[in-house]
Amino acid sequence: MGATPATGKGEATRARIMAAATAEFARYGIAGARVDRIAAEARSNKAQLYSYFTSKELLFDAVFEASLDRIVDVVPIDPSDLGDWAVRLYDEYLRRPDLIRLATWARLERRPAGHLVADDEARVREEGKLEAIRAAQTDGTVGVAADPFDVMALVIAMSMAWSPVSNVYAATAEEAASEHERRRALLRQAVGRAFPPA
Repeated sequence: MGATPATGKGEATRARIMAAATAEFARYGIAGARVDRIAAEARSNKAQLYSYFTSKELLFDAVFEASLDRIVDVVPIDPSDLGDWAVRLYDEYLRRPDLIRLATWARLERRPAGHLVADDEARVREEGKLEAIRAAQTDGTVGVAADPFDVMALVIAMSMAWSPVSNVYAATAEEAASEHERRRALLRQAVGRAFPPA
């Protein structure tokens, strides 16, 4: 989204804007984010920011889309071991709590019900995951005869039990390694029991 810079210097500026906007939106949401703070943090200016992203809303869209792509790229689904997938998601939330905060702001300010992202975007991003879950159900790796979307949604929800948006306890990377290992073991076991092989 937004204009593509024509030079390497322009690309570096755009990358700084994206990084600054990611931090700003994760902290303040769409309504609370300020373009002047983003521009200052990116060592840019508002005119340059608007030349790449014509509005604050489109800048958020670009940041949010990049965060979704990162999760898909960094934590691909493994339907043969949904427990491991949940643990890898948990680890990514520890490394990048801003990603889950962006999703929360999108839910609060953009799509309070239904799919978190526009339906066409969701289908494109999720089709590979859903197809992998369907195949695992067909071959018996996942023995639960449920809608693949519901399987995916439940595993993701379980992985977020200690995420920055938990209403019970938000874990941080600074906690003792033993705490994270205990949670990983429990998460792996819980997902494995929820979705055992046939």
